Amino acid sequence: MAITKQIFNLKKLFKKETAQKLAVTVLAGGPSGEREVSLESGKNVAAALSQLGYTVHLEDINPGNLGALAREVDCVFIALHGAFGEDGAVQQILETRGLAYCGSGPEACELAMDKFESKKRFIEAGLPTPRFTLAMPETIRETMAAWSLPVVVKPSREGSSLHCYIVRDFTQFRPALDLVIEKYGSALIEEYIPGMELTVSILGNEALPAIEIRTRREFYDYQAKYVDEDTEYRFEIDLPEVLLTQIRDMSLRAHQALGCRDFSRVDWRVNPEEQKAYLLELNVIPGLTTHSLLPKAAAKSGYDMPALCRTIVDMAIARRYAAR
Repeated sequence: MAITKQIFNLKKLFKKETAQKLAVTVLAGGPSGEREVSLESGKNVAAALSQLGYTVHLEDINPGNLGALAREVDCVFIALHGAFGEDGAVQQILETRGLAYCGSGPEACELAMDKFESKKRFIEAGLPTPRFTLAMPETIRETMAAWSLPVVVKPSREGSSLHCYIVRDFTQFRPALDLVIEKYGSALIEEYIPGMELTVSILGNEALPAIEIRTRREFYDYQAKYVDEDTEYRFEIDLPEVLLTQIRDMSLRAHQALGCRDFSRVDWRVNPEEQKAYLLELNVIPGLTTHSLLPKAAAKSGYDMPALCRTIVDMAIARRYAAR
């Protein structure tokens, strides 16, 4: 089974410790709208690590209850999605406490969580992304006037496609903006790209195989992600190999442009008529449930769930040793 060069180069630094029984705290749950998904991700990760013989502590954590972080362990595996888990908050706490943890650091997490700011970074890196703007309460009318339909209206800081709307009728435009702004204070407006939905997961310094997502719904929303059993995930994609290679390469560049590490997932829309791909967003802690895309892409590359989790934990521990 292939192993990332990042781990290979650091393996000798902690060979003795990884041969022993590691203790890992898995953080799940949390306060965000993605809480239920996070609980499933956490259970899946904890089960995989337990299969490896690790001592695993699965903890439902939130900003008002950090007792789980007092336990002495070799590594903390963050399986928290959304606010507190993906916005850099829990990562900053772990940094302050000097604890080894999986995934990106606070700055990268905060940047990736903010779709408006991360899309600006993608443009600076020369990566294609749909036209976008941020609508504020005081600028709704002027902002709407600058757009023709269809558009996508969604929160700038949210995951799992929560409160995401495809607007095709002008009478739906203002209500969608009002709903998102009322809940989040602002709304991201994005050009709607017709065509195919693809995702590329990153593991270490490698872009895993692209996955095409097909759903009977209008787009890959929360229900299609975590509930529907008829959502299709395809590795055989009807696009030129040169374009698929380009998408994988650009996914790794997006991961690096935001300063991410260990793992992430990059989401794309592809217009097959134009033969052009558009980067939508990057997730620093993608789903790790049985429905989730990172485990599917990892399995295609030869990593079952325990091997995937072990690889991620190894990177965190290697980083701790390299810093000594």
